[in-house]
Amino acid sequence: MSDSEADIEDLRDIARAGAATALRYFRGGLGVEFKADESPVTQADRGVEAEMRRLIGERFPGHGIFGEEHGIEGADAQAMWVVDPIDGTRSFISGHPLFGLLLAHLVNGAPRLAALAMPALDEIYTAERGKGSFCDGTQLFTSGYQTLAGSTLYINEGEKIWRARPEVFARLMNAGQTRRFAYDCYPYALLAMGHVDLVIDYDLQPYDYLTVALLVEEAGGVMTDWQGGHLHMGENVATVAAASPELHAAALDLLKG
Repeated sequence: MSDSEADIEDLRDIARAGAATALRYFRGGLGVEFKADESPVTQADRGVEAEMRRLIGERFPGHGIFGEEHGIEGADAQAMWVVDPIDGTRSFISGHPLFGLLLAHLVNGAPRLAALAMPALDEIYTAERGKGSFCDGTQLFTSGYQTLAGSTLYINEGEKIWRARPEVFARLMNAGQTRRFAYDCYPYALLAMGHVDLVIDYDLQPYDYLTVALLVEEAGGVMTDWQGGHLHMGENVATVAAASPELHAAALDLLKG
């Protein structure tokens, strides 16, 4: 087994362990608190991240870790793991099964490996830079769809877009052939699988988008911010992910008006 293959196996193992921990809490009695931004956090978020940090520390000593709940360790490390233990805490606490778990491995700030786990669906998606995106051994490809008018569009965080950018929201409501409102990470898995053509998202943190960006790109898609800029370690980022460069360009034009 090559070093790359071993790293992918470790990536899957860490994601599986985090998913198993999340399921032990799911639809159970949870203590829920609210952060300063009024987003919820539960015992599960903290417990899942703690388990993943433990495994990363055992298997990759000296690597940095940046997690949503427990902050950053080893900020100066060349290799960094980025963890979102439960992507979709509001979904999780309301019993909705489409919450996820996100894990990315960065080298010099660029994602090299990524895992998206859907604990309640028993699905794990992985990506490696230059080697494709996969789900349970099956390689994933976007639809390659190029035309905005006939596209299937998912709008994540629609109420935030409606409040902050009502003119953009109005244009989105008239875009595509099929529109769905959504949250969290699963629309990006659907995009990588070819079921969805376009995902528009808003107000994201690095642990929200670095994993899914690699998954989408390695499946043949394009993902940037709303200005078409490269995604890096930013805050409150609005993103657009598309099945093809042509559709991505059309979406940017739509967002710009």
